Amino acid sequence: MSLQRLRTFIEVYRQRSISAAARSLDLTQPAVSQHIAGLESSIGRQLFERQVKGVTPTAAADELAADIGDRLDVAEAALSAARARSNDMVGAIQIVGNADFMAEVVTPQLIPLLRSGIRVRLQTGALDLVIHNLVEGHADLGISAFPVNDRRLRTDAFRDEPVMAVAAPEVAARLNAAPDLAAALAEEPVLAYNLEQPLVDGWLRHNGLSTTPVSPALSGQDMRALRRLLTEGFGWAVLPNYLCQPRIARGELAEIKAPVGPVHYTYHLIWAPTALRHPRVAHARQTLLWSLRATAPHLSAPVLSESPFA
Repeated sequence: MSLQRLRTFIEVYRQRSISAAARSLDLTQPAVSQHIAGLESSIGRQLFERQVKGVTPTAAADELAADIGDRLDVAEAALSAARARSNDMVGAIQIVGNADFMAEVVTPQLIPLLRSGIRVRLQTGALDLVIHNLVEGHADLGISAFPVNDRRLRTDAFRDEPVMAVAAPEVAARLNAAPDLAAALAEEPVLAYNLEQPLVDGWLRHNGLSTTPVSPALSGQDMRALRRLLTEGFGWAVLPNYLCQPRIARGELAEIKAPVGPVHYTYHLIWAPTALRHPRVAHARQTLLWSLRATAPHLSAPVLSESPFA
């Protein structure tokens, strides 16, 4: 039973599609079909039922996938890492994630990769674009503040980030002095990541505060825009620590005191298993994980399971 056939089987199983697996593996559809047929002949059982759109795994396929697990990915990643230590790293990798986190946190950690000769192309986008680009092969690595529940992708946590409610010092002082914090917050304009206000709502729930839902005065998926408006004395927002702390230290922002405390979100590096067959991507993934973890704040607090960037 060849490793190539097993790799093809795993990719078809994850993609639920012969054509999608062929694109991912850079094979023709007939070649993928031949690999599956050969594997079915070897084990004497049908693995997939062909449908009008894609394929459906049989019980035999489920059993085989469970037996293999991620062992094939681990082995291929180890081989790629070994090749990376001896191969020329010249070439480019594509990384996709939220604009402000990429700029404020990720970019400084790219220096070792850049010095090794790897060219980096940064793409910005919300969760749906991160998943789409990774699955379709338009990006090699992705970054998001939640683990992706997609069988075609893998994630590894590297940072727990606190988020806090902040405003300009004079606004924060007024809110902190209010006898009813929830009522005072409801009277101030709120700035949010998007219209659903997941960061704001998560912080309010965690701190036992309830306000009447209102449409944010400003929403934007680059939270540096929200921070800029806050420093002008307009409204309040819930922002990650990496955006707040430098401005708090400079006296441009102040924390709105939380009755319970800050909330944490976990950031993950995301990739498609097939991407790690490329030595350059395997090397970049490992280097970036190490550097991001080494510079992450070591904090402990309640972590929200839902994504703030859904």
